[in-house]
Amino acid sequence: MPDGEPPKTPRSPAPSGQVQLIAFERRALRRAVVMVLLMVTLWMTALWVFQAIGRFLFLLLLSWLFAMAMEPAIAWWVKRGMRRGPATAVVSVTLLIVTVVLGALFGNVFFTQATQLVQALPDVVVQVISWANRTFSLKLDATSIATSLKLTPSQVGSIASNLAGGVFGLVSSLLGALFDTFTFVVFALYLAADGPAVRRAIGSRMSPSRQEIFVTVWDIAVAKTGGYVVSKIELAALSSLFHGVFFYLVGVPYWLPLALLVGLLAQFIPLLGTYLGVLVPILFVLATAPLTALWILLFATVYQQIETYVFTPRISKRTMDVNSGIALASIFLGVAIWGAIGALIGIPIAAAAVAVLDTYGHRHELVPALAMDPKPEEIVPPPDADPPGADG
Repeated sequence: MPDGEPPKTPRSPAPSGQVQLIAFERRALRRAVVMVLLMVTLWMTALWVFQAIGRFLFLLLLSWLFAMAMEPAIAWWVKRGMRRGPATAVVSVTLLIVTVVLGALFGNVFFTQATQLVQALPDVVVQVISWANRTFSLKLDATSIATSLKLTPSQVGSIASNLAGGVFGLVSSLLGALFDTFTFVVFALYLAADGPAVRRAIGSRMSPSRQEIFVTVWDIAVAKTGGYVVSKIELAALSSLFHGVFFYLVGVPYWLPLALLVGLLAQFIPLLGTYLGVLVPILFVLATAPLTALWILLFATVYQQIETYVFTPRISKRTMDVNSGIALASIFLGVAIWGAIGALIGIPIAAAAVAVLDTYGHRHELVPALAMDPKPEEIVPPPDADPPGADG
């Protein structure tokens, strides 16, 4: 024991029934309080920064998906001896020319019909409900249903006025939308042209073992997801083309936006998309031309078989498929996070995740009980179950 220091006496435990107080060291307590406040401040700052750049990160994600969609076409030119930069320019100019030509041919018709379609929604709801009341002896109130669906003329008028100006008028009037478009295009072209350089720059920050995993994941995401997006766009374009021609021939009003709606819903919303897409044009003609509605149903049924057995195997033979349940869940998650456009980008993101899991995940062989669904007569009841038809 050092000289001059009084001997320490052991602290006796507190008597029964008394509360023993714990003394904190002031310096340690201040240090803990400062650390907690610093962590909370850093967390709030990180949240603020993420909210501030959230829109930019979303545009960057869209650019990456668009660059992956261009990858199959760019790779086709690269395999034939063209450098990646010129190949990206050729694909980009081709897409621009196709967009301008389609806009010149159908842009005015599309936006005019889209505006008329939105304005006609309240009348269509009233006609369909009146038809249902007459046909099935119902007593539905068309006014209350239209109000609950927010399809009153005043509410629809604001939407129609926005559509009437067209995309170019809307974008030119909103500088924010113009800046977002410029950001999206610039980063999409950069990621498409310098994808390998970006991959090398990111991989150089990793250890050699992690570089192999990173390169594999990158290649899988680009090859599989890019092909998946392209195949869906091609199938949606074919569906819109054939349905648009048929709608025009049978006299369906607003045939162009309805045909595009059928193609997009059928390809990007699994399970329900095909039925929802066909249901909309049927509702528009059901009350006034029931025979036309029947023709639409028959044509959609026949086209679905042609698409399933002819178009899809040829277009999607080199791409992957996503389980319907996973695709549907990704749509709901995409809408919850990013809004309406999340329904379109949710499935490509899920496709990238599924491709990576298929590569690094391990599958086991199924046991005989799971290899095939048993027939009803092959199902063996548990030992304590009563035999069929037994009473009490």
